[in-house]
Amino acid sequence: MSTLLRHPNGRTTVEPAPAPEPILEPEGVTLPEPVAEPTDAARPSRWLAALRISTGFIFLWAFFDKLLGLGYATPSEGAWINGGSPTEGYLSSVNVGPFQSLYNDMAGQAWADWLFMLGLAGVGVAVVLGIGMRIAAVSGTLMMMLMWAAAWPLAQHDAAGELTRSTNPLVDYHVIYALALIVLAVTHAGRHYGLGEAWARLPIVRRFRGILE
Repeated sequence: MSTLLRHPNGRTTVEPAPAPEPILEPEGVTLPEPVAEPTDAARPSRWLAALRISTGFIFLWAFFDKLLGLGYATPSEGAWINGGSPTEGYLSSVNVGPFQSLYNDMAGQAWADWLFMLGLAGVGVAVVLGIGMRIAAVSGTLMMMLMWAAAWPLAQHDAAGELTRSTNPLVDYHVIYALALIVLAVTHAGRHYGLGEAWARLPIVRRFRGILE
């Protein structure tokens, strides 16, 4: 604060306040640097990456379980490499809905086995790596809708008159998986903690960006 001085000759002057002394760190003591908080944009990208990897892992696990017979949904003797069919068990047991006979006829067919396994592997690898998210979302959503139609959760009773035990007639886990794939694609989740950025720079991807990105 400035001080007002009055001299004997009657002249008045203002003495400026002294500058504050700088605050010195104690010798030998280093103050910690402030920790930078993650930006708002960084937080959702991490969660989207976690959702992307876990969703892709669901497809990859189903692929390897049916390929190798890991003993969970598929026993060792039912593994594809041991002569088993990835589609026979599930499609032959479809006993509800308007497409029952269609799915029963498809069960165990070689072309159905190959399409199903290629779909599981392709979607799983693409989503985990964060590449080709658009085509992976379309392919995965188509697979989920076909499986939803096979389960046909709209029905309360199957062909034998037994309860289907459907937990929700409209939104079951097939729909949730499909929505997750769509969200991951439209938010460009493959560019966060994935190979999406490098994939997008490839000449063929840049040429057919609307399909391959």
